[in-house]
Amino acid sequence: MIIKNVSRNAAVVLASMLCASCAHQQVKSKAQPEAAQASTEASKSEADMRGDTMRSIPELKAVHFDYDSSFLKPEARAILVSNAAWLKDHQDVRVQIAGNCDQRGTVEYNLALGERRASAVRDYYVHMGIPIGGMSTISYGKEKPLCQEMEESCWLKNRRAETLEAISGNANGTVGRP
Repeated sequence: MIIKNVSRNAAVVLASMLCASCAHQQVKSKAQPEAAQASTEASKSEADMRGDTMRSIPELKAVHFDYDSSFLKPEARAILVSNAAWLKDHQDVRVQIAGNCDQRGTVEYNLALGERRASAVRDYYVHMGIPIGGMSTISYGKEKPLCQEMEESCWLKNRRAETLEAISGNANGTVGRP
């Protein structure tokens, strides 16, 4: 009799734990963070810049990130405010925000992290009043390092997002703004 009660109680506890776990998973999956949802919606209305050539604009500075982060630090935000002012004065310029990572980590992980970095910059520009229709994002992961040494000072240079000008090709094969 005591063994039956213990077994029944154990079964009830186990079932309760499973149900609680299922409920937690449902709540967790329904509660998508607002920033991620906004980023997903924003990427749907980005400009299509496939096939365009990209070039650096000296007035637009790159922003750098901490290891394993896409958080915009105050120094990065200050740079983006300056970049946004330039972009507002040059509304005909279409830009691509390129997210980059250091050499550590897998290719897949770094591509995802680079995309989060590029999206963070794009979203900040939108917040500053830059129309999303003239921007796109891309992740290069760890494929385009600026520095090759395996040390922190070098890795910091590679953990960046750059705002590049998109140059469209004309029908005669020359390059120029659209």
